[in-house]
Amino acid sequence: MAQFDWTILQNGCDIRGVAMNGIIGEEVTLSRERVGIIGDAFVRWLWKRCGEKSLRIAIGMDCRITSPDFMEELEYQITKLGCDVLNCGLASTPAMFLSTNNKRIGADGAIMITGSHQTFNRNGLKFFIPNADVSRADISEILLIASINDKTQPSKEKGQTHITNLIASYAAVLREKICADINDRDDYNHPLRGFRIIVDAGNGAGGFYARRVLKPLGADVSDSQFLEPDGRFPNHVPNPEDYESMHSISTAVRYHSADLGLLFDTDVDRVAVVDSNGREIFRNELVALASAIVLSEHPDTTIVTDSITSEGLGYFITRKLNGRHRRFLRGYRNVINEAIRLNANDEECWLAVETSGHSAFRENHFLDDGAYLATKIVIKMAQLRREGRHLSDLISELPIAKESREYRIHITMSDFSRVASEVMAALRLYVAQMPNWEEVNQNYEGLRVMCNSDTEKGWFMLRLSLHEPELPLNVESDIEGGLDNIMKRLKQFFRNISGIEYSDLQ
Repeated sequence: MAQFDWTILQNGCDIRGVAMNGIIGEEVTLSRERVGIIGDAFVRWLWKRCGEKSLRIAIGMDCRITSPDFMEELEYQITKLGCDVLNCGLASTPAMFLSTNNKRIGADGAIMITGSHQTFNRNGLKFFIPNADVSRADISEILLIASINDKTQPSKEKGQTHITNLIASYAAVLREKICADINDRDDYNHPLRGFRIIVDAGNGAGGFYARRVLKPLGADVSDSQFLEPDGRFPNHVPNPEDYESMHSISTAVRYHSADLGLLFDTDVDRVAVVDSNGREIFRNELVALASAIVLSEHPDTTIVTDSITSEGLGYFITRKLNGRHRRFLRGYRNVINEAIRLNANDEECWLAVETSGHSAFRENHFLDDGAYLATKIVIKMAQLRREGRHLSDLISELPIAKESREYRIHITMSDFSRVASEVMAALRLYVAQMPNWEEVNQNYEGLRVMCNSDTEKGWFMLRLSLHEPELPLNVESDIEGGLDNIMKRLKQFFRNISGIEYSDLQ
């Protein structure tokens, strides 16, 4: 039997894999046994960092069908090594991070069992340690330890399991922030009375936000939907970037005349918003809203975003909000690390945010936390009502592209990094020959090009996907028909490129 390639489980700074049968052609790669081996490897990795001792490891999970089995296996393997387990049950990824930075809980490490927004048959593991990141290199090392599979001998004294309601403590922190920041003089403890807010948890772990955060503060959350955890995700994909999911909550907000809609992903590290008019605020508009809130609190600060943000967003941040915009590498960990680096170099930055819905605030440990962004938005909504204003007023001057689309170009060769480099080089030469096309020099990944002709008025960006053998192509135009005109020239280029499959462009 061929030896298993553990490296295929690495997904940037976490682990992902097919955890159960159910989709034709997808074989199980992340089994219960392998999860146990990874748990053992995580403990040994921690021992290398802090010395061999009895550790306290917090474990939480999302609602996926395989999560309870994985929780049970991790608990068994970790206690067998003499370490204590804090069983947090159903939890969110941000809450698990905070378990390592909460003196009362005092976890030496934490594991969140989640497949994020991926399909029901997949699952994964995210890791946290106090006051430090578990980086891409760390994940590689943990998987290397797992691949050796030289399991540590069981401890003479087995560790203990303690049940802890982490999500209740986490919700209490969010409630306290809402009360303090709104500071309602008439009813401090119920500052959301009179607000109708719809939470859509997509049958993931986010239902607590309606029941444990908003409702106790007086909000009417009775029209919220899909709050019950169900790892089959029967209603829609729990993904704030998904158009069907956004349409679902937007419809609900309009039907019930709600003041706000909040759509969480499975493990609550991302969120999207619907305002009282049913306007869907996600991707560039969500980045703009978060930026407007931060720059009202910290004028002239830098906002770090991912690479595919629009030209209109850059204009809005720098010209309308008088902030600074740093468009950086795609990937939430990349934008967070860049924000941390800027602060270390005395350039003030209070927000790192991706169009995917990941957002991390300096005041919140630069943790990508969908519930925290939701909390900031809820607070701002209540503050604006006192002034007779609405959330949409904050982004009313954001230029919106007339046409926008993302295409996916599949790389058919196994050496996809080489193919991607060759495609980029060829496209750069092609762009140089095209009238009214100009490469953007200050760009940290891929190739970004301004299309300045009167019939195009837009831009496009081609880059290599972080996790798939694909070349995502983002195209925007400020005029009707401009996107098609840009694509005519790009299709001509791709017709002459081998090693790719570009049917999506059709």
